[in-house]
Amino acid sequence: MAELIAPTARLHSSWLAAREERWPAAYEDVSGLRLAGDDDLGSAAGFAAWTERLRQQSDPSLPLPEGRVHATHWWIVEGETFLGAIDLRHRLTAFLLEAGGHIGYHVRPSARRRGLATWALGAVLREAPGLGIDRILVTCDDTNVASARTIERNGGVLEDVRHTAAGPKRRYWIAVTGAAATP
Repeated sequence: MAELIAPTARLHSSWLAAREERWPAAYEDVSGLRLAGDDDLGSAAGFAAWTERLRQQSDPSLPLPEGRVHATHWWIVEGETFLGAIDLRHRLTAFLLEAGGHIGYHVRPSARRRGLATWALGAVLREAPGLGIDRILVTCDDTNVASARTIERNGGVLEDVRHTAAGPKRRYWIAVTGAAATP
């Protein structure tokens, strides 16, 4: 049974195995890899430092570098197996409003087609009201049919398709009151 947990150094070897499945570069922000900085994620110490930074990014009392926003990161896991990641950005910058949205997610290739993204998005949508967010923007590449279906199953209403610095993006809004995934 899948669950959402805070990033943890305990899943180091499973996370490394997932990364070997050839994540597209676009997953770097969703995975929080940009927060790794110079950390060697192959080492236990570097990985532990990175997962601690991921957990701290949700703390609004801690300052962030210019251009970053507070975000809560969760990992999608089954037991000791890392299956994917999802994050909820607490506010939108101009770039996030245009192309990135409030929520980003990915599922490792070997765990796809099981409904994990749909389930995880539905679970994270329920966290937004606690952050004072009543409408969530979720985007996906215009060609990503699976992600578009995931968003639509969670109540996403397509606003438009925009040509952005990150390529053509489908932009969906979800009202978080009563948001729930449908199978």
